[in-house]
Amino acid sequence: MNRRGYTILGIDPGSIKTGYGALKAFSGTMEHIDNGLIAPPKDMPFKERVAYIFSEVDQTVKEFQPDCIALEDIFIAKNAQSALKLGHVRGAVMSAAVLNGVPLFEYSPTRVKQSITGRGRAEKHQIQEMVRILLKLREIPQEDAADALAVAITHAFTV
Repeated sequence: MNRRGYTILGIDPGSIKTGYGALKAFSGTMEHIDNGLIAPPKDMPFKERVAYIFSEVDQTVKEFQPDCIALEDIFIAKNAQSALKLGHVRGAVMSAAVLNGVPLFEYSPTRVKQSITGRGRAEKHQIQEMVRILLKLREIPQEDAADALAVAITHAFTV
């Protein structure tokens, strides 16, 4: 990490809502930059959703100029179709990272939960509240954005 800090873009991939969260990590501290959602129109065909997510992640990378991207790894999906769709979205995020020359790091949901709350089986609301506390936010971030920030925080704790 250098004197200016280390900008991390966290991504929580999803075909309906992809969360993102940017933070700057300094030695021992973190500063929230921004967070939000990439949400393709609900009636958009799946293949166009993947392209939309790629384009929005690409723009987000260009906007925040992160030193790295922290991506939530695939979870055990309830069905193969869900896992396949999530894999396509993760591929779009990975492509945006590679095309922009940004290193990519992956973290399992269990590792993120463990890192943020101390419990690998934490509930969504616990993640949201701990992200709020760790980043000194006034409000609790939206669920998918909080997950993205949690992935970024996990990476900050790792480097």
